Amino acid sequence: MGNAQLHSIHVHPVKAFRGQSPREAEVEPWGLAGDRRWVLIDDGGKVVTQREQPRMALAAAEILSGGSLRLSAEGREPVSVPVPEPIGTTTVQIFGDKVEAVLADPAAHAWCSGYLGADVRLVHMDDPATRRPVDPEFALPGETVNFADGYPLLVTALGSLDALNSLIAQGDHADEGPLPMNRFRPNVVVSGTDAWAEDDWSRIAIGEVTFRVTKMSGRCVVTTTDQDTAARGKEPLRTLARHRRFAGRLIFGQNLVPESRGTLRVGDPVTVLG
Repeated sequence: MGNAQLHSIHVHPVKAFRGQSPREAEVEPWGLAGDRRWVLIDDGGKVVTQREQPRMALAAAEILSGGSLRLSAEGREPVSVPVPEPIGTTTVQIFGDKVEAVLADPAAHAWCSGYLGADVRLVHMDDPATRRPVDPEFALPGETVNFADGYPLLVTALGSLDALNSLIAQGDHADEGPLPMNRFRPNVVVSGTDAWAEDDWSRIAIGEVTFRVTKMSGRCVVTTTDQDTAARGKEPLRTLARHRRFAGRLIFGQNLVPESRGTLRVGDPVTVLG
């Protein structure tokens, strides 16, 4: 781990949309600043992701000043979305959790619905410090999370991706590889580690910020979605099922909970603390 460092940072302002790759990012208790504070819901309040709508991968979300958004997609005029006033909230259903969030303005709903060809609404998490607790089985009292699948940050490693791509090349869908890291939609990507070294981490530091490593990341059909075309294949789930199955889940990456605030910068050293 002497050469391990932060290779890249990824912030996804709208869950399931294409994100940004800044050179640095602030770590807040519930995740990277600006990450997954917005999400689409259907007419019943259930979160909509690439699981149901793979074309979400082709829509981009950019954070503007004050936390507002610019949404864009090929063939559509971009739209700016201000942060809504927290006058009233609506209930969002996300993986068994019920979370209060604030509806964006009607122009945002219209843009997103028109793009996907489905009735959806865009909502904003106004107060991530109180809205959604982390799974208490893996959390300390008071720890919260944004609209991520379950934990504030996801870390993946280039060494593990290289190993996975080698396994894919030996399988029956070799033509689908090698896969890029964006299939796994991480927040932070680490270089300079051995393949699968992250399996054994329990606590790490990235630069000035420390994290608790809480739980292996179980992977779903989103990983089979090409983030540049929205086409779906079989990999990496076919290979993960053969080589990376733990307790019935297909594993790639680790979930993190911050122990401190601070700034992450590309090139920061990564240190295993436990």
